[in-house]
Amino acid sequence: MKRQIVFCTFLSLAASMALAAERPNVVFIVVDDLRPELGIYGKDYIKSPNIDRIGKEGVTFNRAYVQQAVCSPSRTSVMTGARPDTTKVWDLVTHFRKAAPDIVTLGQHFKNNGYFVQGMGKIFHGGYDDAPTWSVPWQTPPAVKYALPENVALDERLNQLKATDKPKRNASEPLTADGGPSSGVNMRGPAYEGADVPDNTFTDGKVAELATQTLRDMSKKKEPFFLAVGFVKPHLPFVSPKKYWDMYDPAKIELAHNPFRPIGAPDYAVMYGGELRNYHAIPETSIPPDLARTLKHGYYAGISYTDAQVGKVLDELDRLNLRKNTIVVLWGDHGWKLGEHDAWTKHTNMEIDTKAPLLVSAPGMKAVGAKSNAIVEMVDLFPTLSDLANLPLPKHLEGTSFRPLLDKPDMQWKKVAFSQYPRTAYVTGGAPLMGYAMVNDRYRIVQWVDRADLTKVVAVELYDHLTDPDENLNIAQRPEHAALVKSMREQLAAGWKAAKPVVQ
Repeated sequence: MKRQIVFCTFLSLAASMALAAERPNVVFIVVDDLRPELGIYGKDYIKSPNIDRIGKEGVTFNRAYVQQAVCSPSRTSVMTGARPDTTKVWDLVTHFRKAAPDIVTLGQHFKNNGYFVQGMGKIFHGGYDDAPTWSVPWQTPPAVKYALPENVALDERLNQLKATDKPKRNASEPLTADGGPSSGVNMRGPAYEGADVPDNTFTDGKVAELATQTLRDMSKKKEPFFLAVGFVKPHLPFVSPKKYWDMYDPAKIELAHNPFRPIGAPDYAVMYGGELRNYHAIPETSIPPDLARTLKHGYYAGISYTDAQVGKVLDELDRLNLRKNTIVVLWGDHGWKLGEHDAWTKHTNMEIDTKAPLLVSAPGMKAVGAKSNAIVEMVDLFPTLSDLANLPLPKHLEGTSFRPLLDKPDMQWKKVAFSQYPRTAYVTGGAPLMGYAMVNDRYRIVQWVDRADLTKVVAVELYDHLTDPDENLNIAQRPEHAALVKSMREQLAAGWKAAKPVVQ
């Protein structure tokens, strides 16, 4: 009898080990403020060979949309698989556990199903980590913000000034997350720097080193792993080692060709960019051309800096012979404006802010190297990764697995994607508003409603991507579009549940 029990136990252990061997590992990479301006997206002037590798080994999604174009709400939606109105995270000061204390996160779901789950770098928004998500505590290696002594001194002096003489702030004044002015104007260090220093001077270089060491450690474990790696650049300040600045000729950097607000849109649809104005010597109004070109240069350098760190992680996967059984996903938490609409940073419902890069490579997928124009949402990542790992799907998920697109990238899929963004009373000059947006194959509609009464519509925007891909002209009020606006508003009201794709 004892032999039988031992034999059965051995078989059970062997079966568990076999299952673990069959389950794919996951390397989950998120990049802050990265818009889809990459080589793999046809922007050959951007040096991003390592991110491009993921696309060449997988599928590049041309139309991937975030649920809210700012860090914490977007990342929360991905990590919980729920949309902002469910998580109640619409800003940078709310933790999702407040509204949904028992919700199971993406990492937590993999952990509960036998994975070793570890996170490093910026995964959740800074200061809002979630311990239940990880098998071991999340960490980010300490690093400097600036390398040049004069910039370090300036940043320290400004920090001391903020600590000793804090500027007064009206209670109704918006935080930077609202895209409006902020009390921290010019109270941070420089907006850019290119010092001749090693990659590991800054956070992203140190995170890449930690990730590669962690991969070596994980390769020795029996259970499959889920490694979440968050890179900060090209987020402000645009600080990268000089060699990445040297990859670009500033004379060849083109400025935004639509440096004006969308015609016919409400004033609060696009804000100037309070986040950028927090940095030293940045004008509070329009950015002059020479500065705009330098800022774009810094942003591009940041892309290439992070791309190099992504390459180190991919190289280590290959060196350890783990790549064949590992899902690799890279996504951006939202887009970013570089002078378009006379604005900088994100914080809108516009296409340029809500569309972000998404590249997925998975073992056994058929459409290797393909590009998909199917509409997907970042909230779909939770069910997709679970599906690829053959894990059960939690009932709370508000996205759809797009696994079928990895085999048939051109198949019929979602007809629309949804996003939203709030505006405070300070910004609107009236009631606090929520802007709900929906995009389909041709049009984007944005409906602004009173947050105290969601049935009260204050303003509507409509953009035709066929004739106006950059969303420069709001045509919602034109009589010839009345039927279209009515139809799209009805579809917007029906929400994501009514827009789920029908999988054949």
